[in-house]
Amino acid sequence: MSEEKKEHAKDEKQLEELNDALEEEKKRSEDYLTRLKYMQADFENYRKRLERQMDEVKKYSNERLVAELLDIVDELEMAIKSACSSDSKETLIQGVEMTLHNLKKILEKEGVSPIECLEKPFDSSRHEAASRIERDDVKGSTVVEEIRKGYCMKEKVIRPSVVKVAVKPLSKSQKELNPNE
Repeated sequence: MSEEKKEHAKDEKQLEELNDALEEEKKRSEDYLTRLKYMQADFENYRKRLERQMDEVKKYSNERLVAELLDIVDELEMAIKSACSSDSKETLIQGVEMTLHNLKKILEKEGVSPIECLEKPFDSSRHEAASRIERDDVKGSTVVEEIRKGYCMKEKVIRPSVVKVAVKPLSKSQKELNPNE
C-alpha cells in the first residue's frame, strides 16, 4: 500500500472513531436531557403538592384555638343564663370573671401577653400617645395612664397600648421656639 492510502485509511479510521464518539455523546446528552425533564416534572409536582399542603395548614391552623374559644362562648352563655334565672348581679360578675380568667389563660398559652406600661418611659414602638400632660415630677416622657391595654405575641407588638404621657413643662424660651406646643 502506498503511503497516501495508509494515510487516507488512518484518517478514515479516526473519522469513524470521532463519529462513534459523537454518537455516544449525543446519546448521553439525550439521556441527561430526559433525566432533567423528569426531575423538572417531579419538582413541579412536589411544589404543587407543597402548596396544597400549605393551603390546608393555613385553612385549619386556628382550629385548636377556635375550639378553645368555643369553650369560652359556652361559659359566657352559661353565665348569662345563670344571671337571668337568679336575678343576682354577683352570679353574673363571677361567671364573667371566671370566663375572662380562662380567656387570658388561652391567650397566654398562645404567647400573648399584656404590655406593662404604667410609670415606664414612653416607647413609640409599644405605646400610642393619646394625650400629653405637663408635670414637674417626671423625667422625659413617662406613661402615667393606660387608656387601652396593648399586647405582644411572643416578641411582636400586635396592638400598642394607648396611653397618656407626662412630660416636663416647656420653659418660657422653649415655648417661644415652639408656639404650637
